[in-house]
Formats: sequence, C-alpha cells, structure tokens
Amino acid sequence: MIVRNINDIEGSEHDVVTDNWASRRILLKKDGMGFSLHETILFPGKETYIWYKNHLEAVLCVEGEGEVETIADGKIHKITPGVVYALDQHDKHYLRAKTKMRMICVFNPPLTGREVHDEEGVYPLMDEPSAA
Repeated sequence: MIVRNINDIEGSEHDVVTDNWASRRILLKKDGMGFSLHETILFPGKETYIWYKNHLEAVLCVEGEGEVETIADGKIHKITPGVVYALDQHDKHYLRAKTKMRMICVFNPPLTGREVHDEEGVYPLMDEPSAA
C-alpha cells in the first residue's frame, strides 16, 4: 500500500512550479499504478497552452473558476468545482484560470515527476533515471 501526505510533497522535487501553475506529483510512474496522480494549482489570470500528444489526462476541478478552450473547434467550457474534463483525443487546448484553481489530474501513461511543458505545450515521454 502506498500512503502519502500532499503536505510532504510541497517544496520537494515532486513539487513542480512554473509561472502559471504548481503541480504536486503524488503518484508517479515508479509507483507502478499504470497512471500518475497530481494536484495542480493554477494561478489566477494565467493562460496555459497545452497539448498532451503523448498522454491522456483527466482533470477534476475541486476549487476555483476558469475555462478550457479546445483549439480544433474553438469550444469554450466553463470549469468550476465538480466539473471533470478528459483529454481523450490528445486535444490541443488553452486552460485559463479566472481565480486560483485547484485541480486533481490523472495521466496515462504515468509521469515520472520531472516533466514540464515544452515549446509545443507537450510533456515529453520520459524514462525513470537508472539506479546507480
């Protein structure tokens, strides 16, 4: 059994922070669950372009207000607590936070914990570092 406290992740190597968001990576590839689990805090007023061409992601909003815009069709979906969206088609999208947002995210394949979006908005597929 794996038991973790998110408070222990904050400030660790698994707390990845950018100008737009902070992602606490709770369960990772090395945990062997077949998915990774994250708490992501989106900073108010920020917009992030994202394209998970290598991953599928499901997102549950638990706090705050914002929107997700799918680029292919220009549709805008309001995101508030209780709303789930799933990027089942590797959808290119904009994620906009009107207020501070707290999201619970699941990725398949799982992340290693070190990923950040590249210039295309993509998380690269990464291998675990080899044991020394």
